[in-house]
Amino acid sequence: MTATPAKAPEPAAPPAPGPGPTSRPAKTPHGHRRLLTRRDRITLGLMAGVPTILHVTLVWLTALASIALAFTTWDGIGFGSIKWVGLQNFRELFTSNPQFWPAVEHNVIWFVVLILLPTPFGLFLAVQLDKKIRFSRVYQTAFFLPVVMSLAVIGFVWQLIYNPDTGLINSLIGANKPGHYIDWIGDPDLNLWAVLVAASWRHAGYMMILYLAGLKGVDPALREASALDGASEWQTFKNVIFPTLRPTNTVVLVVTIIEALRAFDLVFVFNKGAQGTELLSILVTNNIIGESSRIGYGSAIAVVLLVISLAVIIPYLIATFRKERRA
Repeated sequence: MTATPAKAPEPAAPPAPGPGPTSRPAKTPHGHRRLLTRRDRITLGLMAGVPTILHVTLVWLTALASIALAFTTWDGIGFGSIKWVGLQNFRELFTSNPQFWPAVEHNVIWFVVLILLPTPFGLFLAVQLDKKIRFSRVYQTAFFLPVVMSLAVIGFVWQLIYNPDTGLINSLIGANKPGHYIDWIGDPDLNLWAVLVAASWRHAGYMMILYLAGLKGVDPALREASALDGASEWQTFKNVIFPTLRPTNTVVLVVTIIEALRAFDLVFVFNKGAQGTELLSILVTNNIIGESSRIGYGSAIAVVLLVISLAVIIPYLIATFRKERRA
């Protein structure tokens, strides 16, 4: 009896085309969901829009208005009293104003003193604090404290120090007795230098922080290589460290020029810019909001101050942008 071979099972027939009862339509991809709600967009719009509007209104529009008013005469009472005079304000400023050139001279003296005295002293402080001496944080806070204080407060403090009767300086040198007073604020030969001492006290702390930030960015390998070559501490600083501070020196120079041009608070607190302490900023204030109310003439002085500032700032910005493009 022979066995019959088993037959292989036949493959199942493929399902008939067409949607079955369990088939589901394919999902179409949707775009990204919005992460910000309408309330969030309104909030962000207000946060970005309000400061922008205030900045444009209070800075740019007022600056442009000041430039336009420099070519007019206006007493500030009604816009109908504005009269176009062209360059008359500038001609009068450069030829007839007895306070203009002394004010320019005082601004130049302000810059020279700041760049020669407190700036090197601030660099010296930064170098010493960069050595990680004990209580360096305390010293940094003590020297930087005048920078965060209001200039008006600094002016009031130094007024007490310069007081002829009870001031610290006259008390120490014995000049607080009748007939021996030294009027540091009222004497035209002394008051500018007295104000500069107060300004230098604050500026030294500012320069210390700038140079300290620059020193933190110096590669320690440069110091080690210099020490291996047998260089002294002074030689290392002069030949290795100081050349690497060139970007910081540029910032320091620009900041010092701006500080000299915008000097106002200390002088105004001391004696309102009278009797030998005239500055360009004081002349602007006296002509615009003073009794004369010569807004056009005061705007002309402000334009001169603006041009001097831009002559310093624009080359700095150009050099900075070129450096970033090369990098």
